[in-house]
Amino acid sequence: MPDHVPQVTRFAPSPNGRLHLGHALSAIIAHDLARESGGRFVLRIEDIDGPRSRPDLADEFRRDLEWLGLEWDEVPAQSTRLASYGAAAERLRAAGVLFACTCTRKAIEAAGAAEGSDGLIYPGTCKHTPPDPALPAAWRLDSARALALTGPLVWEDALAGAQAVDLSGLGDVVLVRKDLPASYHLAVTLDDAADGVTLVTRGADLFGASHVHRLLQALLGLPTPRWHHHRLLLDPGGEKLAKRRGSPALAQRREAGEDGQMLARQLRLQHLSLGT
Repeated sequence: MPDHVPQVTRFAPSPNGRLHLGHALSAIIAHDLARESGGRFVLRIEDIDGPRSRPDLADEFRRDLEWLGLEWDEVPAQSTRLASYGAAAERLRAAGVLFACTCTRKAIEAAGAAEGSDGLIYPGTCKHTPPDPALPAAWRLDSARALALTGPLVWEDALAGAQAVDLSGLGDVVLVRKDLPASYHLAVTLDDAADGVTLVTRGADLFGASHVHRLLQALLGLPTPRWHHHRLLLDPGGEKLAKRRGSPALAQRREAGEDGQMLARQLRLQHLSLGT
């Protein structure tokens, strides 16, 4: 896609924890790529994570982005889109590429699952032996069967170039969770298509997930965007910033009176120094 074509990018945080500097960098990159192309930057709240989703945090996110000097168009939150997730899951079941799985993480570990690019690779327990229908089940993507239907696929990252779809490092991922109508993989793929996103910007830790999303786009007849996976900000210990590790919140800095637009300028310079 030529650089002069207006791009639609998005920032899609989950309101289950406060935003930190890593989120700020992702939002700034998405915002700037859209603005430089004369396109649109949209905010989407990914709020289907059950009781962990807090409406008050969504409001905090908006204040944080405004403090950083960003402007956006807001699109409907995930909680308004449950019917679309259910319909897509039914299409995938009808195509024969989903299978029910009752395995717990403990059972997957006990089966000696190999470590992949996004955690343990599912060993295929329920794919080979149908589970007890009385037990709560997730629905997994039969990646081999799905790729046999679509044939070879390619997706393009703005930094890394063309990538052949390869799910060997992910395996049969969950698309419908036991407790939720969609996993991240299914929901984000459908949402990006619904919002007209043409350039998916996110951290390099989600690079592998794009193989799944490209496959889902082919299975469901959805448009194929380009991707831009940027390098991550790291803490002093060399770990990526994360909510679960208690990385300092943007809101704390904002409430302490720090200049958000100056912080945004510093993050832009740091991003340039990373070469991404």
